[in-house]
Amino acid sequence: MRTFAEELAALRSEGLFRSMRVVEGSQSGRILLDGREVLLFCSNNYLGLADHPKLKKAAIMAVESSGVGSGASRLVSGTMELHEALENRIAAFKGTDAALVFNSGYAANTGIVSAIVGRGDVIFSDRLNHASIVDGALLSRARFVRYPHNDMTALRRLLEDTEVENGRRLIVTDGVFSMDGDLAKLPELAALKREFGALLMVDDAHGMGVLGETGRGCAELCGIMADVDIQMGTLGKAMGSFGAYAAASGEIIDYLVNRARSFIFSTSLPPAVLAASMAALDMVDSPDGAELRASLARNTLLFKSGLQAAGFDTMGSETQIVPVYVGGAEQTMEFSRLLLAEGVFVQGIRPPTVPAGSCRLRCTLMANQSEDDVVQAVAAIISVGKRLRIIE
Repeated sequence: MRTFAEELAALRSEGLFRSMRVVEGSQSGRILLDGREVLLFCSNNYLGLADHPKLKKAAIMAVESSGVGSGASRLVSGTMELHEALENRIAAFKGTDAALVFNSGYAANTGIVSAIVGRGDVIFSDRLNHASIVDGALLSRARFVRYPHNDMTALRRLLEDTEVENGRRLIVTDGVFSMDGDLAKLPELAALKREFGALLMVDDAHGMGVLGETGRGCAELCGIMADVDIQMGTLGKAMGSFGAYAAASGEIIDYLVNRARSFIFSTSLPPAVLAASMAALDMVDSPDGAELRASLARNTLLFKSGLQAAGFDTMGSETQIVPVYVGGAEQTMEFSRLLLAEGVFVQGIRPPTVPAGSCRLRCTLMANQSEDDVVQAVAAIISVGKRLRIIE
């Protein structure tokens, strides 16, 4: 039997060992890392709300009025007024009958998927879906069928060839794929869902607050909000707070309350987090939110066009997530290390998060980054890319 030390040594030798970097202070466009100010280009704080004064004020007021902790799970005594208010606000924002708050995106996906399907049912999942969807599918014990990324022809064939007797078909996809920054083909998925009588679930973790005319996410962007049976999203990325949700019909939400184990058996989110999420929704659904989305779009275009003009492969990104293809794990991590020396913090992404040979820098943009900061980051990436011979 290999020891833990031997397995860790193997990870180091393969360039796959991970460790954590400690950020000093709040999340912003510029952060302190090891006592030094650097540009942050690997955060999911897309709208810059994580340290926004309105969210901080809401959180402080909630602590003063409702305390620090919730004390119990939701089905015991842990449902407070703020839980109900936030769920009603999310449902109104997403245009559904009801919503249910979970403690994290991982808890939401594992809980939702494993609750709504089981033995005798079939899950059709995009091959690049987030690990939490995969884990939820495995927990469900339903038949798990993975279709090639965004390949609607292959999905149709699988739907035709897979028999389901008295069971459910669930099509589940990321809205924005978190490592590539491209979009799911939601109109085509909605058409297949209707044709084959399936349920459609969309994980909108990276679209919530960012995409669509009013920030309602990928389904709004594609004009199919009414066709998505379960809209899952997170409150800890563009929304700047924490937690996640399912927005769906009242019937599905009632079912999740009774069957989603990650919801049933977890102490509920605390008042400060709930209040901050409410403040974030108010921000997103306002003229200030529209301006933040416009700023994010400008920064994304400036960043992406600069890298593409220099010859980098941004791997088909269509959003504020901009991968920079490198290839090997060791070279990717050397790229990240050299960038940090230049004052730009970007994490390298390696297996098992992405397949071997497709390692990349996962760059992300934020609304509160200045144009000068974006230009500086592009220049640093080009300089290091030339030193490593990623580009000419």
